Amino acid sequence: MTRKLLFGGLWLISLVYAFGFAPPDRSETLDLIIDLSSGNWSDINPLIVALFNLMGILPLAYSCLLFADGRGQKIGAWPFVTASFGVGAFAILPYLALREPNPTFTGEKNAFLKFWDSRILGGILTLGAIACLVYGLSQGNWNDFVAQWYDSRFIHVMSLDFCMLCLLVPTLLEDDMERRGLRNRGVFWAASLIPLLGLLVYLSLRPPLPEAEVGSVEAVSSS
Repeated sequence: MTRKLLFGGLWLISLVYAFGFAPPDRSETLDLIIDLSSGNWSDINPLIVALFNLMGILPLAYSCLLFADGRGQKIGAWPFVTASFGVGAFAILPYLALREPNPTFTGEKNAFLKFWDSRILGGILTLGAIACLVYGLSQGNWNDFVAQWYDSRFIHVMSLDFCMLCLLVPTLLEDDMERRGLRNRGVFWAASLIPLLGLLVYLSLRPPLPEAEVGSVEAVSSS
């Protein structure tokens, strides 16, 4: 119950802050979002371009954790995952408030789960994140970014959302490691404390989920 109250309260506080205390939005925000989504980046600070793209990579990384976790939950993970591509942590926090600890995985992995369990996918996400970071950090204008952080709700909230998603990784990571029989605290802390890249490298190297034999699944079903 404490965990549910914690994540539920954090979700409410985030909503109140985003819509009540964050800087007011600019009139050109919609145009900025359209340009970012369509790849028209020539006049946009590379730091903002990088952050926007990382906010697409992070929900994909969370999908690699959530779909396996959702197999053992009373609630499905897919509505929260889908919403996270638009609103980030605002969709993940309600799932964390509603889920139960789930350190086991039973049954067969279908093609959908195999896709999200793939190390190749983790590697692609890692390379994409590194490319974004190199581009943003090497080409970006920090003074402009800070100024926009103070006077644009979109940039302000997106930045805090990125930080929140990085901080929430440990809440799902421990169960994901346990499902794979990976009991290494060094791996846990490295993936938890190294923002973004710690999680992505973990997804690239983690052992696959154990899959029950077909005969075993049929035996369980018949019993």
